[in-house]
Amino acid sequence: MKPLDEIKSEKDLLPPGGMPGTIPTDLEQSTGIERLEIMGKMQGIDVFDMMPLDTSRKGTMNEPLKVKSFGDEQYIGCTGFPSDTHVIIWLTCSRDRPIERCPECGGVFELEYVGPTESHDAHGDHGHDSHGAHGDSDGSHNYDGEPKTMADFVRPEYR
Repeated sequence: MKPLDEIKSEKDLLPPGGMPGTIPTDLEQSTGIERLEIMGKMQGIDVFDMMPLDTSRKGTMNEPLKVKSFGDEQYIGCTGFPSDTHVIIWLTCSRDRPIERCPECGGVFELEYVGPTESHDAHGDHGHDSHGAHGDSDGSHNYDGEPKTMADFVRPEYR
């Protein structure tokens, strides 16, 4: 098994497979992202950083709570500040719209994109002609003139 810092391509995430006549273990048969997660856990590394967000403070417009994401869009569940002061409210941050504000407690979250530098849609035409919505940079299906939210109307002195 390779250490995580030696994994450079998808080929490094191919397993050896099970021996004939045996039932393979997860480590012997898992591939891709599942194998990366298992290898990370075996080396004491949480590759997907599944720890809860830091809620020791409330995010503001000047200092939002950062949420790392490998994808173009991330759902964030806000439970208020201090924690559990309101029911969970789901917010959506994207690469096009990285900052969101909770309508209940006013906490501000910002998407910090840590994924690949190019979108999966940037690899040429894969027969997605019917979509017609892949012209933007992040592969999401946003449209021009996205509607404003209440966060767009907050006075600068209140941020």
